[in-house]
Amino acid sequence: MSDVLVEDSDAKSAVAAPSGRGWRTRVRVTAALTAVVVVLIGLQLVAMEHGVEGPLGSLWRDYVGTPKSMSVPWAGLILALVGISVRRRLIAVGSAVAIDLVWAALRLLTGGPFAIGNGPVIVLTGLALLAWWRWPGAERRDALRAAALGALLIVATKVGDVWLHITVIGKPTVLDAYANLADHALGDPAWVVGRAVDALGPVVYAVLHWVYIELPVAAIVVACWQLRRVARSGRWPSHHLVRTFLVLGLTGPLIYVLFPVVGPMFVFGPDGNGLQVGNYWPAVVPPLDRNPTSLLFDDVTPRNCMPSMHTAWALSVFLHTRRDTDGGRAPRWLRWGGTFWLLATLAATLGFGYHYGVDLVAGAVLCLTVESALRAPERGWGWFRVRLVVGGAVLLAALLLAYRYLAVTMADYPVLAGTVVLGLLAALACLFHATWFTPSTTRAR
Repeated sequence: MSDVLVEDSDAKSAVAAPSGRGWRTRVRVTAALTAVVVVLIGLQLVAMEHGVEGPLGSLWRDYVGTPKSMSVPWAGLILALVGISVRRRLIAVGSAVAIDLVWAALRLLTGGPFAIGNGPVIVLTGLALLAWWRWPGAERRDALRAAALGALLIVATKVGDVWLHITVIGKPTVLDAYANLADHALGDPAWVVGRAVDALGPVVYAVLHWVYIELPVAAIVVACWQLRRVARSGRWPSHHLVRTFLVLGLTGPLIYVLFPVVGPMFVFGPDGNGLQVGNYWPAVVPPLDRNPTSLLFDDVTPRNCMPSMHTAWALSVFLHTRRDTDGGRAPRWLRWGGTFWLLATLAATLGFGYHYGVDLVAGAVLCLTVESALRAPERGWGWFRVRLVVGGAVLLAALLLAYRYLAVTMADYPVLAGTVVLGLLAALACLFHATWFTPSTTRAR
């Protein structure tokens, strides 16, 4: 009799446990959806108050107007397809293409611009609704999870666009004079690479420009590779690139308002709308101003240089192309692709005058810190992780303070300052590699 009671109790626990987990999952999902809606509404109100397009208006254009981006909606749909079967993928892609063709034709017939992107957004929404209402069990769960990732990618770009406007509204002055002085410790790389890109001609410029603006394409290729087994096995990897991308997008832009910088091509180049210090970039390194001050700048150019988010995102792409999600070595084409994208992105950020070298260092530190917080969650939060996350956060704060308050000293002692900055970055990178990429830590995963 006692054995029966024990077995009956175990059975009840087994039934109750999933129910409890399901309840907690529903609470988390509801809270996340509520937070997203509140953020979108809040940013829409801010945008309307200042006469710029808000995230809800931009999303509405994706459905029935002219999409702002032609690649991001498709990237979001492609990401959502990892959670459904091959047959459903073909139907979804075919439907999105058909809708895009109809919308593009209607725009052209009415004298509008050529654009695509309506189809994937509409199909992504329909896919999520269909999975929610009609599909059972694991099919429903995997489809909704993948659709949520695709939708978050699209929504994140809308939020980012408004945030760039906020950096202009909230920070009329910029700290480029300080960043430029600190950059002297790194050898003024924006000027060096800028001259090299000019000398290499229009073909190299076009390739770098495409790499720079199509970073989401590389991210989707890597993410789809990492999530390729989801629809077949129903198992999601504990960590993948999309998580890192989204967390970087939430944390990095907050620093824009703490250290507003617009870049050398604006303050020291021809695109300063009459507010530039001089037309130096990229031909001539500007003279060192040992009495730097914040500079009043225009109400158009985003203050989005510090840290370089393109560097952070491209480095995360590189890191996620080193190994597969099961710990094995990634295929050669993926590793070479990640390396090319990182190097080309670094060349573009400097060669186009969008960033100073110190921005890139800050972006790399941010990436390694965030990636350390997210990678291999099954290993828990031991000292191996805490030292990287806390150390990276402290290093990032120290760099920002040094760029702001020790810029003159860094320019006066460039060899020492540059060695310290690059040495600290190298130390963080070595610790990151030792923690996550050595054979012993790979086996521990």
